[in-house]
Amino acid sequence: MRRPIQNPKAGKRCPNARLPKELRPIFWEYDFSKLRWPRDRELVIARVLESGSWDHVQWLRAQLHSKTLRQWIEKRHGRGLNPQQLRFWELVLRIPRRRVDAWLREPARQVWDRRTVM
Repeated sequence: MRRPIQNPKAGKRCPNARLPKELRPIFWEYDFSKLRWPRDRELVIARVLESGSWDHVQWLRAQLHSKTLRQWIEKRHGRGLNPQQLRFWELVLRIPRRRVDAWLREPARQVWDRRTVM
């Protein structure tokens, strides 16, 4: 049985908290020992949402309120998330569908999202 990722020091009261070692694989191009929560919070959120496993996402959700995560996604219009990921978070965080539809119709996004379509 898998145990959830634990990091009791990763809360707001510990600005120099290291990330749990289980996150290391998704930060392959960084010196993982130097990454800190919440100092590197923007990077960590983006990477976990883009490339993280379900365990990584659960860890992130334990660090942030749903409202904060929703605001993070809304501020960026879902950039960095593929359409399937964005639709998932639309449902989980109750982001209005029309808003997500508008983000997905943005011209710059359409070029990026269709890059692998044959």
